[in-house]
Amino acid sequence: MSLAERDKKVIWHPYTQMKNAAPHVPIVRGEGVYLFDEDGKKYIDAVSSWWVTIHGHAHPHIAAKVAEQLKTLEHVIFAGFTHEPAVQLAERLLPLLPGKQEKVFYSDNGSTAVEVAIKMCLQYWVNTTKQPRTKIIAFREAYHGDTFGAMSVSGRSIFTDPFASLLFDVEFIDLPNERNIEQLKSKINYLSNEVACFIFEPMVLGAGGMLMYEPQYLDQLIETCQKHGILTIADEVMTGFGRTGKYFSCEALNTNPDIFCLSKGLTGGTMPMGITTCNQKIFDAFLSDDKLKTLYHGHSFTANPVTCAASLASLDILLKPETLENIHRVVAKHEAFASQIKGHPKLKDVRQAGTILVMEWETGSDTSYLSGLRNQLYNYFLDRGIILRPLGNIIYILAPYIISNEDLDYIYQTINEALNDI
Repeated sequence: MSLAERDKKVIWHPYTQMKNAAPHVPIVRGEGVYLFDEDGKKYIDAVSSWWVTIHGHAHPHIAAKVAEQLKTLEHVIFAGFTHEPAVQLAERLLPLLPGKQEKVFYSDNGSTAVEVAIKMCLQYWVNTTKQPRTKIIAFREAYHGDTFGAMSVSGRSIFTDPFASLLFDVEFIDLPNERNIEQLKSKINYLSNEVACFIFEPMVLGAGGMLMYEPQYLDQLIETCQKHGILTIADEVMTGFGRTGKYFSCEALNTNPDIFCLSKGLTGGTMPMGITTCNQKIFDAFLSDDKLKTLYHGHSFTANPVTCAASLASLDILLKPETLENIHRVVAKHEAFASQIKGHPKLKDVRQAGTILVMEWETGSDTSYLSGLRNQLYNYFLDRGIILRPLGNIIYILAPYIISNEDLDYIYQTINEALNDI
């Protein structure tokens, strides 16, 4: 049997209706921006394998550091013990984050990083007041993960519908703009005594449709929250580590969140890890002789040394001048192509944030994750050796920073051909 046939017998894939799923593409090797299947066909990984592989596949520097760490210490319990890779990663990461982030809490992935942040905020109010705040504000179109807390603060959708009765209530607000900002601030003011925290994806909502909004309006929402002591959580799981043209999307703000959630590009896509960072105010609320004020949260693989080594190696690459040059090059290429296709009759919208370029196909109806156009677009590009995984009728380019101009031009050319053919 082929690898795809063996897969079908034993694997249940994510976000996939298995009854009518096409055979899954059997990938046997990765190199740079390319993935190779068992027949030798080469694909450009234009979505960085779900936005994680920021430096390309099988990067030799990351591989060497991981191999080196495996020969030293593969894992150790992180309650009561520590190790050099975890301490060094926190030491190097915290100064890169906007504002004064003081502490790192390690977990396993983006969703758990969000879970930790939510628990920090809710318990902060339990630890510091006799009348704890329990409401959370989030964007209506948000996506923060698939665990229950993360689903609760995500917009209600097909992802959350089967579990709707089990999710806790959240005050959802629209994305801010010039027309509604005063109304949104008024709502926060009205609810202020009940709200524990406001969680947001800064400037780009990923799985919600790659929706984008202006930092000036997020600044105003954060300022309003800060006026009432409402804690703020920046979910930079997708936008972190250079995606929007800066190391972190929140660098575009004048205000600073209390908490950051990080994952995806953190390890350069090598292995899973989540990080939740916080400022001193949050951390101090848990310092007590009262054991009940402890943050009772953890994971078996918390701060895994090998994963920390991969993250340190990824940071090495991210902070090299040539990486920032590559980011700026990709941004400029996207800008030029976006200006070329804007206004195309088959496109409802074209939008960009840094290295993220988004094209929303016109369907004659509302944008939908279940759009029938999705499979047409996906297969069109896959047949031509490009991995673009549409969000319904929305396609986006979110490639590794090392992608060449030639590969970008080929992707752009293929998009133009798709606009003619589909």
